[in-house]
Amino acid sequence: MTFEVPAHGGKPASRIRQKNEETIIKAAEDEFARHGFKGTSMNTIALNAGLPKANLHYYFTNKLGLYVAVLSNILQLWDSTFNTLTAEDDPAEALTRYIRAKMEFSRRQPQASRIFAMEVISGGECLTEYFNQDYRVWFQGRAAVFQAWIDAGKMDPVDPVNLIFLLWGSTQHYADFATQICRVSGRTKLTKQDMEDAGNNLIRIILKGCGLTPAN
Repeated sequence: MTFEVPAHGGKPASRIRQKNEETIIKAAEDEFARHGFKGTSMNTIALNAGLPKANLHYYFTNKLGLYVAVLSNILQLWDSTFNTLTAEDDPAEALTRYIRAKMEFSRRQPQASRIFAMEVISGGECLTEYFNQDYRVWFQGRAAVFQAWIDAGKMDPVDPVNLIFLLWGSTQHYADFATQICRVSGRTKLTKQDMEDAGNNLIRIILKGCGLTPAN
């Protein structure tokens, strides 16, 4: 799946442009995660990115374009990882790789995940273009991979759609609700080891629920 970002002209980005856009998107993630879309200003993002406001508008013409770019960044990462699943894969190995990849995204880019969650909770208006018919076709294709595994007797007959929702929700939880997890567990922050342990636990629970044996 791809997500068109209106602020990008469509031409191949130079290294300088790519680097500046990455810097801007990272600064924007920080602000959008703290203050939401309405509470964030382009001026503050420019200051945090260390760029003049005019430069910011050169790359992203308005705040909405930048906000969509932030959403696009995390969605493309998530979807590209899911694209690697095929009916020919061993489901235990494929699901293990996918869960670990999603947990790594939650560890490395928790703020982007929280921005996505806030957007969906608020109604997902800025995601209307993304969640269109093409996306639904893509999603059905992903569910078909799980159904192919079931039909081939590779895993137990579970509902593929709800399984996908479970995979998404459980892995993103550790980014979106990190504050709750830390307070309940008495931690100041989730470490890399914490995320690896949580991922391993999810792998055991989800794979066994699908009648699969996790690798040692």
